[in-house]
Amino acid sequence: MAQKLIIDADPGIGDTLAVLTAMADPSIDLLAVTAAAGIVSGVQATRNLQYLIELADPVRHPRIGQCSRPAAVDDAMPDVANLYRHLNGREGLGQTEIQTVDLHNRRESAKLIVDISREFPGEVRLLTLGPLSNLFVAADFDPQICDHLHSVVTLGGTTQAAGDVTAAAEFNIWADTQAARGVCGLAIHKTMVPLDISSRPVLSFDDVDTLCGFLDPTTTGLFVSRLLQFAVRGYRRHEALEGIPLHGVSALAVAASAEAFQVEGEHVDIETTGELTQGMTVVDRRHTRSGRHNFDVVSSIDDVGVIDYFTRAIRRICQ
Repeated sequence: MAQKLIIDADPGIGDTLAVLTAMADPSIDLLAVTAAAGIVSGVQATRNLQYLIELADPVRHPRIGQCSRPAAVDDAMPDVANLYRHLNGREGLGQTEIQTVDLHNRRESAKLIVDISREFPGEVRLLTLGPLSNLFVAADFDPQICDHLHSVVTLGGTTQAAGDVTAAAEFNIWADTQAARGVCGLAIHKTMVPLDISSRPVLSFDDVDTLCGFLDPTTTGLFVSRLLQFAVRGYRRHEALEGIPLHGVSALAVAASAEAFQVEGEHVDIETTGELTQGMTVVDRRHTRSGRHNFDVVSSIDDVGVIDYFTRAIRRICQ
């Protein structure tokens, strides 16, 4: 039976690649994509998700949750804001100009998550690829959401490596630390895919060239090719990285059980007030915490398998 899934995202090229992969994966029943405010505003995230669905035109269109919150990066942190624009483009999808019509039957992302979890109690897994704001608000809307959702898989945090937005913090956690800390306390099965794991599967320059050569010249295929070429240039120039890290696809592979991975039960909390450590993911490994885990933290993943999973799915959706 296909895994019923909601993807909460702030696309972004990385999230875009994950959403397209999910729409192409026959083992996933993608019920909804919900917009979050992160590297782009909630309004832009909504438009990007709508554009992707219209572009890929899957057999079953997922419902769209909208968001109106501002982006988490702004003029207060110009270096961070500029980096994300260089890596993702001003609107999140490289140089693609987004043209969509306004949604009918608008639903706020958090409310849509609540409604779908009630409609399919115990069956829906939520994959969060952006800040945890929508899940936090959804739990406020419906305190029973932990009983209704099957589980949550979160792309975020870092347990072994340095942060990517500050020395201590990973972006998705840093962008809404109060929400992240609140989610830590939710009584639901949660799996964290931290930065030190999601950064390992990297689509190399050769991989990008090979994949783009195999993609059919459909509208979707041309869009994906342009997106990959934009990303690979951005990571080389601004991150000195010889490829594209598949952060979102790694988290999707965990949510879909598409590739082998291992987890360790950990007690996780979030620093919300430190001048230098705000947004830091704190893993308490003291023996006194034994048996009090609130997250399964992914400790290893099949890097090559994730890349293969992505390339198979992208070739399928670009046909």
